Amino acid sequence: MRAIVLVVFVFVYAAMALGRLPGLALDRAGAALLGAIVLVASGLLTVPEALGAADAPTLALLFGLMVVSAQLRLGGFYTAVSRRITTATASPAGLLARVMLAAALLSAVLANDIVCLAMAPILVEATLARGLSPLPYLVGLALAANIGSAATLIGNPQNMLIGQVVGLPFLGYLADVWPCVAASLVLAFAGVVVAYRGRFAGPRLTLAVAAPPFHAWQSAKGLAAFGVCMAFFCFGGAPRENVALGCAGALLLSRRMTSRETLSLVDWQLLLLFLGLFVVNREVAAAGFLTDLHDGLGRAGIDLARPGWLFAATAAISNIVSNVPAVMLLLPGHESPQQATLLAVSSTLAGNLLLPGSLANLIVADQAAGLGVRLGFREHARVGVPVTLATLVVSGLWLFRG
Repeated sequence: MRAIVLVVFVFVYAAMALGRLPGLALDRAGAALLGAIVLVASGLLTVPEALGAADAPTLALLFGLMVVSAQLRLGGFYTAVSRRITTATASPAGLLARVMLAAALLSAVLANDIVCLAMAPILVEATLARGLSPLPYLVGLALAANIGSAATLIGNPQNMLIGQVVGLPFLGYLADVWPCVAASLVLAFAGVVVAYRGRFAGPRLTLAVAAPPFHAWQSAKGLAAFGVCMAFFCFGGAPRENVALGCAGALLLSRRMTSRETLSLVDWQLLLLFLGLFVVNREVAAAGFLTDLHDGLGRAGIDLARPGWLFAATAAISNIVSNVPAVMLLLPGHESPQQATLLAVSSTLAGNLLLPGSLANLIVADQAAGLGVRLGFREHARVGVPVTLATLVVSGLWLFRG
């Protein structure tokens, strides 16, 4: 039976590393789900046991916040914010600063993937209309969205998981990490400016990007739900997942915005990825492979109980299998507040290193490609690599202080 678990583990995490398996039309979510199905079908665990392996509060929190973000997107909130930023009078560098600051702030409290999905097309439209190259702004958007999402326990999926499993206090985590997140954002801005010095100019083109129009009432409903969530997250009073689900349920009660529209923007693939990985990782741990892995690393002189090694290993593994699978693999046994914070910051910042490092990067590239702008691997890496190394060093120095 250990052999089955090992084969499933290798199969699933190979898909995590490659994005899909050669010769198969199977992406990361499909591979994780198939791995869970194989474990159930082989009799290693029952369906109730598989469902019990999932961290239901984390999935519920993810779903609830996805509905809130979907409401804001359909209400045109992201469209209005993006257009206000990009139409303001500013120098090329000034526009970049506005874009990155807005992306970081929005990504800290709303899903960074949806922020990128909504802002990237409007950025392409606005920069081309100004005679600017969209590339520095698209790279800046991706970097800032990832960095900003590290600031809170709801900025990205892996932070939500860490916060739910470990029980980190929302404001306590924010107080611990905001200085290194702010410094990382400044470093990212400087990195983009230096990398594109003399290259901000581009062709002047007119595009008509389809984006949800702004509806004051629908946006206000989304902001009200978000405000309720933040109040409970910051000051307590109810489990986060209960609050998020309650707000999601209230938003689905609408006379104008159909639930089909709202639910179509929920990232079901991500939820299935989480579900599949919960099941696979449960069996990997039960079979003793995680213990074997830690023992092997220990014999090689790599002690993940030490903060420096955990921080470095998280960054490295996040760029091999992506940050969500990396966190799910490393979190068991590293659930002290300090270790959890290191996992959250390192896995998130590491996503900026290479284009496939985070879903936010890929969304920006895909949205740009749909409008005829190519943001390729090398274009992202020439900024992402130095910026990521610098932000990891600065954040590590801050988190290891004292």
